[in-house]
Amino acid sequence: MRYNENARLDAGQVSGGGGGGRIAVGGGIGTMILLFVLSQLFGIDLTGLAGGSQTESRPDSNAYAHCQTGADIAEHRECRWVAYTNSIQDYWSQAYSGYQMTQTRIFSNQVSTACGTATSAVGPFYCPADSNIYLDETFFDTMLKQLGAQGGDAAEAYVIAHEYGHHVQNLTGVMEQVQRQGQQSGPDSLQVALELQADCYAGVWFKHVVNDPTGPISEVTQDDLDRALDAARSVGDDLIQQRTQGRVNPDAWTHGSAESRKRWLATGYNTGDPNACNTFASNQA
Repeated sequence: MRYNENARLDAGQVSGGGGGGRIAVGGGIGTMILLFVLSQLFGIDLTGLAGGSQTESRPDSNAYAHCQTGADIAEHRECRWVAYTNSIQDYWSQAYSGYQMTQTRIFSNQVSTACGTATSAVGPFYCPADSNIYLDETFFDTMLKQLGAQGGDAAEAYVIAHEYGHHVQNLTGVMEQVQRQGQQSGPDSLQVALELQADCYAGVWFKHVVNDPTGPISEVTQDDLDRALDAARSVGDDLIQQRTQGRVNPDAWTHGSAESRKRWLATGYNTGDPNACNTFASNQA
């Protein structure tokens, strides 16, 4: 991905850290971590069992104040989080009249949210109770690559765009409708459809970036798109189960197969239309 050096960045959309309640949904990557899956299923926080440091991040709204333009990304790589967030929210502000701005909150080790306490083991996730996206940036250097993804900026951007897809679902009421049905799993479950729709929304945003080079992201190459598709595939339930358990159990799926995640991301990109992301219409897993 190439960045527009002249684009102004809104650093206020990203902060360091976060502030329990409803269950955190989907971290598009979250349920790859078995403890987070159990936390979602049973409604209690088990992520502390993952071990590691228990130092909790504190909010710092000025942590990214130095990220003023796209040119700052070359010297301060953390500014790319601002570029991703700005671009994603710019798109949804135009595409959905009821869109409400929110924040990406970066944390290390552990963070308190309105959805409970989360550790780095959770991976990136969306908390509907405070409408924030949370991520430990070290996730992309460790877990994602351990799952076999090529990585890169486009892979990171896909993950965050997926989480913002959950924010849109929260605003439209789709998330609440699914949650009213209770925790579900399996290829045909509403939970899987919810996650695949967020993948599709991420693809729609990528198309927007390609069509609007005046934003903070000026270019998305075919290699970038391939890396995003590779990341979507790598976090498919079947591949994660095979890697972590040595077998595949479709009845336990909560995010969809590798093929379906890749396919719906591609659908969003190929159509550029969020209305094409009706993953609830039929068996889409």
